Amino acid sequence: MNTKKVLGIIFAVMVCFSTSYCLEESVSNLGSIVISKKKVPVSGFDPTEGSIIGQQFNGSSLGGLAFSGVDLQSRSPMGDIQTDFVVRGGTFQDTQMLLNGRRINDPQTGHFNSDIPVTSWDIEKVEVLSGSASVLSGPDAVGGAVNFILKKPQAHERFLALTGGQDRTTSVLVGVSEKNKDAGFRLSLENQQSGGFHEDTDFKKFTGALNSSIRIPDGEFTAAAGYLDKEFGAYDFYTPGSGFPSREWIKTYLVNTGFALERGDWIIKPDFVWRRHYDTFMLDKTQVRSTYLNHHRNDTYTPSFYVSRDMGVFGRTGAGVEYGEEKIISGNLGNHSRRHTSIYSDGTKDLTYRLSAAAAIRFDDFNGYDKIGTGAVNLKYAFTEEHSVFTGLSKNIRVPSFTELYYNDPITEGNSGLQAAQALNYQIGYAGKKESLLSGITVFLRDEKDTIDWIKYFPGQGKWRADNIQGSLVLGVENRLGISIKENIFLESAYTFTQKYEKEEGYVYKYGSGYAKHVNNTSLNFSTPFGLQVIGMTYKKKTGRDGWFLLNTYLSYNFNSKSCVFFKVTNACNIEYQEIEGIPQPGRWIGAGIQMSW
Repeated sequence: MNTKKVLGIIFAVMVCFSTSYCLEESVSNLGSIVISKKKVPVSGFDPTEGSIIGQQFNGSSLGGLAFSGVDLQSRSPMGDIQTDFVVRGGTFQDTQMLLNGRRINDPQTGHFNSDIPVTSWDIEKVEVLSGSASVLSGPDAVGGAVNFILKKPQAHERFLALTGGQDRTTSVLVGVSEKNKDAGFRLSLENQQSGGFHEDTDFKKFTGALNSSIRIPDGEFTAAAGYLDKEFGAYDFYTPGSGFPSREWIKTYLVNTGFALERGDWIIKPDFVWRRHYDTFMLDKTQVRSTYLNHHRNDTYTPSFYVSRDMGVFGRTGAGVEYGEEKIISGNLGNHSRRHTSIYSDGTKDLTYRLSAAAAIRFDDFNGYDKIGTGAVNLKYAFTEEHSVFTGLSKNIRVPSFTELYYNDPITEGNSGLQAAQALNYQIGYAGKKESLLSGITVFLRDEKDTIDWIKYFPGQGKWRADNIQGSLVLGVENRLGISIKENIFLESAYTFTQKYEKEEGYVYKYGSGYAKHVNNTSLNFSTPFGLQVIGMTYKKKTGRDGWFLLNTYLSYNFNSKSCVFFKVTNACNIEYQEIEGIPQPGRWIGAGIQMSW
């Protein structure tokens, strides 16, 4: 049976079924990460609760996100060297990034949103929120949000993982965790490097992360800090198809602190986030075609305060305030800063035994922009414990990045007059489970206004210019299926269809037209007595381009419950493909490693 027929069968099944589901026991290795379609804790109920295990194939913290509807657009051999996050047909700027529920988007450009200084060992799970569930955390969630939840300290835990593979690729990850009755900490260090799959795709990356907690009267104080330092060949990263052997150096610092206090019916959560990002970019490392070299530094400060109370017949109601400041010092963009103040409120209520409701509203005052209100309403009706339907409506915004406002080079021109983009998100869906089958479907519609993109007003125009366009309509369907074939065999599959209709014709769009129209991810998991074995398949087709099919395998052997060796192959069929047109992706890659905890 040929590939097209196989994919046709998979798609036919997926059109009928979808799921957001949770495995009772982890079937992955010691470094597994749970990927879930879920809410931020203060956003109300979760209409599509469930989780998926990921990360076996590429060893990064991003490996399983494709199963939750996130289109990961990688520019590098390892997905977390630089990856754009795209949700529901948006652009890389339309996804809100969260760490423990706090926004950490890079204000310079969404290309740096994957510069999160944590290791895969630090992550408990990754939540993917639809637009209607991501209002309270602020702007940028036009398509949705991705929330990285960190693990809490555990007593007497040690971890070691060693990986090696083709292209002189190596990775060393060590971690230690300690906890007593009142305090604990987690510390992890990871060093990754590779010679690259062709010239100018090599990289070096170091990550250090510390997460601590202290019990206090009526609650807990937590503090997390991270540092990331990487250097990599950026072959055509920002000039696809031009053949520039570029070089980039990045450093990221991140601090996230907060209190979680509970007394009676009250919950109080003061919080503070600081993020600093350094970027040095050399367009042509040979200095033959260009001597362009630029340095950037941006800082983000965000203190916030949230309080909620159980109001009895009125349900749980909360309110919060937030202040934010973003600054950039750049040789190209200049020196700029902007501030915002925000107030927000949310509430959840079981209206009847079967019907639940959640609502949220937020007002943002960004200097230089009009005051903007956003909000969301979600409803869920449970026919039984196994079957439910849900619907949601929200208004979301995103403010322009500093790059879109001020960047200028021979082929690109920013626009300081940009307005905030707005979107109305609608969704309706069904989720169910029956014995060994979990399934569901979500239909979504997004009406965008003042969409921001880099455009050319006619094909021969010399420069890309950032501008607000009238907008677009985005229609799509997310389908998931989970089947327990036997006690030790589990099939998981996810298919997303997206169609975008531009309201203004005649423009040439740099990013908006490059979305994935069809994405299918299927994984067959075998939990054997000696370890986890996985076969993974991905099919992706973007508008105006041929689709591609990738086959990945992961094999492991457990020495005992705390140590194993593994062998993995990505792109086993050695397919030539480009996530971002003009930027080649690696062919077949073979690697192996060992990991243990004690």
